[in-house]
Amino acid sequence: MSNNDPVGYAAELGQRLLDKGWMFACAESCTGGLLAAAMTDIPGSSQWFDRGFVTYSNAAKVEQLLVNEDTLERFGAVSEETAMEMAAGVLTAAAPAHLAISTTGVAGPDGGTPGKPVGMVCFGFAQRASQGIVTRAMTKIFEGNRQQIRNAAVTFALTTAASFIERR
Repeated sequence: MSNNDPVGYAAELGQRLLDKGWMFACAESCTGGLLAAAMTDIPGSSQWFDRGFVTYSNAAKVEQLLVNEDTLERFGAVSEETAMEMAAGVLTAAAPAHLAISTTGVAGPDGGTPGKPVGMVCFGFAQRASQGIVTRAMTKIFEGNRQQIRNAAVTFALTTAASFIERR
């Protein structure tokens, strides 16, 4: 599988979801729908893909995903705190989903700051569990132009989510 083509990784994640009988949903900011597109490029993905949100603005994150305005104020849109709230919000909005991924970052070519450089992407992962919704977050910094950063973010999100399913 090529790092430039995340569809193969989406197929692998889709098979793991199907094997578990799980549904998947996502919330994207910096990837702008590329994650949902990779997932739905797979024939038969309706068996395991429920929905995707593209919440580029802070207002959309608050309205659609129930991200707390205080979280955005204190940590910013590009933060692990926001990414976790986005992922948890997906599972709240998408009742049939068992696993959710969120992406929020600085894809460039501008917009970076010393603390949040171009290429920085925060990922939220949320999963339904017996004790409720369990979330975790990760941050990665990717190199390249805007498209390379966005594609790398999608590939990382897919492979990381697949590894979480494998561990359970």
